[in-house]
Amino acid sequence: MSQQTVDKAGNLPNPAEMAKTYAEVAQRASRLIAQFMEKKAKEGASAPTDELGVAKAFMDLSSRLMANPYKLAQTQMNMMWDYFSLWQNTTMKMMGMPVESPVAAPRKGDNRFKDEEWEQHFLFDFVKQSYLITARHLHDTVASAEGLDEATQLKVNFFTRQYIDALSPSNFALTNPEVFRETVKSHGQNLIKGLNNLLHDVEAGDGELRIRMTDTSAFEMGKNVATTPGKVIFQNALFQLIQFDPATPDQYKRPFLIVPPWINKYYILDLREKNSMIKWATDQGHTTFVISWINPDEKLAAKSFEDYLLEGSMEAISQVCAQTGEDSVNMAGYCLGGTLVMTTLAYMAAKKDKRGNSGTFFTTMLDFSEPGELRVFLDEDTVTGLEKKMFERGYHDGGMMAGTFNMLRANDLIWSFVVNNYLLGKDPFPFDLLFWNSDSTRLPAAMHSYYLRNMYLENNLVKPGHLTLGGVKIDLRKVKVPCYFISTVEDHIAPWKSTYMGARLPTGATKFVLGGSGHIAGIVNPPVANKYGYWTNDATDGNLPEDPQDFLAGATQNPGSWWTHWNEWLTSLPGGSAKVKARNAEDGPLAVIEPAPGSYVKFRLDAQKKKK
Repeated sequence: MSQQTVDKAGNLPNPAEMAKTYAEVAQRASRLIAQFMEKKAKEGASAPTDELGVAKAFMDLSSRLMANPYKLAQTQMNMMWDYFSLWQNTTMKMMGMPVESPVAAPRKGDNRFKDEEWEQHFLFDFVKQSYLITARHLHDTVASAEGLDEATQLKVNFFTRQYIDALSPSNFALTNPEVFRETVKSHGQNLIKGLNNLLHDVEAGDGELRIRMTDTSAFEMGKNVATTPGKVIFQNALFQLIQFDPATPDQYKRPFLIVPPWINKYYILDLREKNSMIKWATDQGHTTFVISWINPDEKLAAKSFEDYLLEGSMEAISQVCAQTGEDSVNMAGYCLGGTLVMTTLAYMAAKKDKRGNSGTFFTTMLDFSEPGELRVFLDEDTVTGLEKKMFERGYHDGGMMAGTFNMLRANDLIWSFVVNNYLLGKDPFPFDLLFWNSDSTRLPAAMHSYYLRNMYLENNLVKPGHLTLGGVKIDLRKVKVPCYFISTVEDHIAPWKSTYMGARLPTGATKFVLGGSGHIAGIVNPPVANKYGYWTNDATDGNLPEDPQDFLAGATQNPGSWWTHWNEWLTSLPGGSAKVKARNAEDGPLAVIEPAPGSYVKFRLDAQKKKK
C-alpha cells in the first residue's frame, strides 16, 4: 500500500485511499492470472496427474473402511460422545462454572494455539476443541484401517495429516483470535496487506506460490551470514574449495575437510559467528576446509553420482593434501554429504588409498531401508515421473525438494507463515536459518536419478559390491578408519534409528552419539548455547548392538553440546594431537581465487526468478 490507510486514532480508513488500494490489488491479481494462463498455454498444459498415487491409496482406504461398517459406526459414536462432553463443558464455561479438564487439548509445544484466547474465551475454546476431537478421531480411523499394505498405509496417514493440518481453525481469519483482533483493529487492512504479500510470493515464484519464510533482503553473504574469513583456493565445474583463515598461532597437523549435502549450501555450518561450527573448528585449531557445491543448471545434466565422487570429494581430498603437504585428512559429511563421504572412504579402501584418516557423519543415512516419512515420495511410479521432468529440463528443481521437506513439518514450516504473512499481513521476520532454508539448490538430473534409485528405492549402498563407481566395487564393510556418527532424536529427515543401522556397516572403531533436537538444531548446537545435550554409550564403541533401543538403554545423557565431545574424539586419534604453525591460504601452493564465501554459494534461485 502506498500510504497508511488507518490513522493513529483507529478511525475508519479513507474511502478514496481504500478504493485505490483495492484497485491496485485487483490489477495486480488480474495481471498474474493472465500471465499464468499464458504460461500454461505455452507449456501445453495437460490434465493433472497423480504421480504419488494418493487417489488410489484413499480409494483403497475407503473400501477397507466400508468393509467394516460396525467399526466405522462405533468410531462415529465415540466422536459424538466427545462432542456431547464438549458441549456440556462449554455450557458450564459460558455460565462461569469451573470445568475440571478439557475434552481435547493440544499437544505440548503446539504453537497454533498459544494465544491465550484459545483457552480463556469459551467460543474459541469450543472451536479449538471441536477441531482437536475431529482431528484425533479422523487420524485414529485412518491409522487403524485394516488390510492396507505398508506403503498405502504410510500414504494415507501422511496425507490425512496434511489435510488435518490445513483445516486447523488457526489458519482462518474468523476462527483465529489473533487474526480476528487484528482484523477488527485495522478494519481489515491486515487482510489487504496479506493479499499483497500473497501476490508478491506468487510473482517471486514465477507463477507458483513460494511462501517467504524470512526477509531475504536482510542478509548478505559474507556480511551477516557465511562470515568466517577464508579463501577459495580451487574450483572446478562442481565445487569451490574454501580454506578458512587460522584463528590460533598453531593448528592441528592433519587438515579437516567438510563435505556438505549438495541439496543445501554449506553455510548452515557458518550462519553467524556465535553458532558457526566452521568458526568454532578454526578456533579449536583445525585447518578447516569446506566444499561449496555449484548450483547446477541444464549444462550439468549429465553429471552423475560418480562425478560427485571423483570430481567432487576425491578431488577435494587431493587439493587439501596438496595445499597442506599432508598425506591424510579428517573428513566430515552432513546428511547426503555424509553418504558421499562414506562412499568415498569405501572407494579409497578398494583402491588402497590411505588419505582418509577418519570420517564424521552428521545425521547421515547409509542404510535406506527405513527412510521415515520421505518414503511417501519414493516409490517406483513417483521416481519415474520425477525422472521424466528432470531429464526434460536437465535438473531437479530445488524448490520442489524444499517443499517436500517442509511438508514433513507443515504446521511450523508452512501454515505458521500463511497465518503471519497472509492473514496477519505481517512481513516475514529476518531469521538467518530460514534465509538458508529458502536458499534452494538444483540437482543434476543424472546424479539425482542415480541417488534416488540406488539409495532410496533399491538400497544398493549396503549391498557389498553391488555398486561400481570409478571402476571399483563399493563395499562399506571395507571401511576400517575410525568413524563418528552423530544423529538427533527428533530428526524427521534422517530418523536416528535409520542412521544407526548405517553406523553398523563400517568395521573400524565406530562411535555413535545421539544428540537432542532435530536435523538442524541438533547439529548446529554450539557449546555456548548449552542446549539439548547428547547420549553416549562407550560400551558399544566398535560393536554397536543390532537394536538401537539397546544402545539407548545403556546410554548416558550428557549436558551441553556434542561438539566438544567430537573434538576430544578427533584429537585423541593416533597422531591427532600433533600441531604445526598456523596455515594461511596465501602460503600454500594453490593460488587464491577469491575471498570466502566464494561465488558458487552466492547464486540464489529466488534472486534469478526476481530478475525475470
